[in-house]
Amino acid sequence: SSRLIFSLEDLFPMAKTKKPSERVGKSPRMGALKTSASSMNADNRTNARTHMRRDKATINRLKMYKSGGKAIRNSEGKIIKAAQYQSSVASGTMARIEPNRRWFGNTRVISQDELSKFRDAVITAKHDPYSVVMRQKKLPMSLLTVPSVKSGERPLLLAQPFENTFGPKAQRKRPSLATDTVETLVAAASSKQDQYSAADDSNLRSTEAPDTRPLVRDAIFSKGQSRRIWGELYKVVDSSDVIIQVLDARDPLGTRSPHIESFMKREKPHKHLCLVLNKCDLVPTWVVSRWVSVLSKEYPTLAFHASVTNSFGKGALINLLRQYGKLHSDAQQISVGFIGYPNVGKSSVINTLRAERVCKVAPVPGETKVWQYVTLMRRIYLIDCPGVVYPSGDSETDIVLKGVVRVENISDPADHIPTVLARARTEYVMKAYNLTEPPKDHISFLETIAVQSGRLLKGGEPDINTVAKMVLHDWQRGKIPYYVPPPAAPAAAGEAAAASAGPHVTQRLSAIPVTAAFSKEELHLHPTEDPEGEPVDEENVADDDSEAEAQDDESAAKGESDVSGAGEGDKAAAAAAAEGKGEVEEAAAASAAPAPAA
Repeated sequence: SSRLIFSLEDLFPMAKTKKPSERVGKSPRMGALKTSASSMNADNRTNARTHMRRDKATINRLKMYKSGGKAIRNSEGKIIKAAQYQSSVASGTMARIEPNRRWFGNTRVISQDELSKFRDAVITAKHDPYSVVMRQKKLPMSLLTVPSVKSGERPLLLAQPFENTFGPKAQRKRPSLATDTVETLVAAASSKQDQYSAADDSNLRSTEAPDTRPLVRDAIFSKGQSRRIWGELYKVVDSSDVIIQVLDARDPLGTRSPHIESFMKREKPHKHLCLVLNKCDLVPTWVVSRWVSVLSKEYPTLAFHASVTNSFGKGALINLLRQYGKLHSDAQQISVGFIGYPNVGKSSVINTLRAERVCKVAPVPGETKVWQYVTLMRRIYLIDCPGVVYPSGDSETDIVLKGVVRVENISDPADHIPTVLARARTEYVMKAYNLTEPPKDHISFLETIAVQSGRLLKGGEPDINTVAKMVLHDWQRGKIPYYVPPPAAPAAAGEAAAASAGPHVTQRLSAIPVTAAFSKEELHLHPTEDPEGEPVDEENVADDDSEAEAQDDESAAKGESDVSGAGEGDKAAAAAAAEGKGEVEEAAAASAAPAPAA
């Protein structure tokens, strides 16, 4: 029976196959998949369904971590295998260059005629405040920018042409010398020495001490000028696609920063810059209309009244931001930065747009310490910035009346009251403090208010410093009616936005709720005319977050994720923005009201 026990391998010896590892003198085929189930095997298919296997880049990085960046050596200390990224090529080995057509030809070719036409179009767009050049990273801006030549200097190619400097026709001019011989040089030097006068030499330093020296200012008058504050400003400018400079409607030019505007033109020409006149409820309507007309010739300008419950300009500003978002349709979202002087209402504007208190606000300057991000919509983000003051020639009184300094920190507040009485009209001051007679001077004015309000010291002496701080507080908060008279309105200022092909918004300035106690004659000194066209309906803007998000989601389902329904005017403006094509596109702008007849 033992002889009958056999296997199929004994009957069919050729049917037995050997595994690849048992083959003698043969290696696996090149390019064959490795069947190892190790996690360090890039060809592992065991976890293909769960997508948990590692790719080759991850495996190579882990091997580098495991080796510790060290080479493998033998017992004698010689390197058998070099560490990763440290291997050397043997002498005489030729490196291989990737076959790319960019190495062998110029793929970006443009004719001079097309370049000159495009340069003229770019220059025209830069001079138009309602236009902006889009996608500048994809354009040869170095070829399109006209080189600036300083006055009194000739371009180098005009002074020395290329063909006269290099090549076979090069000409070397003989230098022109004032003297030909050494004797004439000595004579000229001696004559100049005889004519020299130390009194007329401006290069000599005077050793005499000056009779007067400038007074040292208190540290509080340098608020908003620290390096930290300017660092916050530049972070906001770098992170924003749209910059909104908030101005005080009572003094727009005084709270405007020409330094930031020139910096934007020079360093950030691809970013949009707009102006917002806040606190327009503290001045007459015709003043707002004229300031909007004047400033709109330089930048898009909007009138605004920051209030969570009763605002003005909210619909127009949201409409403008949506149009900017439509222009940047290739970006996931846009960021809008708010900059300006302290206490002009940057945080209040953001709270008005959100219809809730998302930024900390206070009627005193310096409440915002650092920049902060606030979400307005899914594609629009707002950035709040601390107030920044550029060093200028303003006096201490100008700094106090602009609201840059906190009144409670001023050591001598009574010194600034004469300027308050000079700028404000006497009848408004008398009405604000219930005075029966006009004040003779600032001391008698403060004493009268101290007696009426009971601000007395020991012995019945009036507390002048406390009353002076009260008056400065009332000035900063708008209790005393005041405004800087606007210049004469330009003839065609209101037609700037209407003539532009870009989208724009209109405002009904006659609907501004004026809260300042101006006289009827001054309120209607110049009748305000509304701009032509359909005004933006402020009531159509959704104040509730849930309603705004629902509108935004509904528009996103239709392929318009950045335009939410806030009325037919917004949809028409977004459709107009979508029509802009080409490399030079029109930017969104706020139109100005036409100049009223004086």
